[in-house]
Amino acid sequence: HVGPVKEDATVTWLRPETAQGMFVNFENVLNSTRRKLPFGIAQQGKSFRNEITTGHFFFRTREFEQMEMEYFVKPGDDVEWYDYWRKERLDWFIRLGVRPENLRLREYEPEELAHYSKATTDVEYLFPQGWDELEGIARRTDIDLKQHAEASGKRLEFFDEASGEHIVPYVVEPAVGVDRCVLVFLLDAYREEEVRGEKRTLLRLHPFLAPIKVAVLPLSRKESLAPTARKVWDILRPRFMTQFDDAQSIGRRYRRQDEIGTPLCVTIDFDTLDDEAVTIRERDSMEQVRVPIANLMDAVQERLPEVW
Repeated sequence: HVGPVKEDATVTWLRPETAQGMFVNFENVLNSTRRKLPFGIAQQGKSFRNEITTGHFFFRTREFEQMEMEYFVKPGDDVEWYDYWRKERLDWFIRLGVRPENLRLREYEPEELAHYSKATTDVEYLFPQGWDELEGIARRTDIDLKQHAEASGKRLEFFDEASGEHIVPYVVEPAVGVDRCVLVFLLDAYREEEVRGEKRTLLRLHPFLAPIKVAVLPLSRKESLAPTARKVWDILRPRFMTQFDDAQSIGRRYRRQDEIGTPLCVTIDFDTLDDEAVTIRERDSMEQVRVPIANLMDAVQERLPEVW
């Protein structure tokens, strides 16, 4: 039943997590991919919870987007892989630009553990209201595969050629809400600072997350600049998500790009017509450097680091 009232109209059949679909398909994935342990199956999709009272923003909703991975390992190796994924998932947020001081790992007390879990750790973020869960990593052991095997009559096992034994793998499960991820990336990137007596608002998004990587800004709309500005845009847009903006003053356009997290602005001015060079402005430092158009692609690539 959805909501606080139990009646025929509220009866629903909705999954509370994406995990069980991966357990049901364990044998199919194993046979079709011919994987050896350890290996993972990951899935993203909608999950549903019967929250009697919704609220607390993204934290108590009846429908949310979830990313989960079931990482299958040999029994006895689960503690090692649990520690690995705890660190890896924390580092993932840091690599994507979240400040380390706003993140922490919190191990569950025994009385907090779900029935399927031998150990669980939350990646927590320091939200405005305090520390709260961002992601959970659980040692689910073999309870899910055994329950599905018992109910279906199928042998959900892995044949270990080294030992000649059929084993039921243990599982380490990282599970994260996409909605909370997006919220954290935006919260952590938002800044307000004073520049020459004026308030400057910006999103210090990691370049990998920025919706626009480069903005191409002709200094004015004069016809003499238009062909060169379009040429620069045509150079960049096959490789980068690029926006062309020639409306209002250059200062206002810089501020607009700062507010949506654009890492780089490329300005075409009247000197460009003589020296065939443009100005690259960096969002965070506001530093500007002159670069020949012939070297522009390499210069932009150097300033947009990869995540991995």
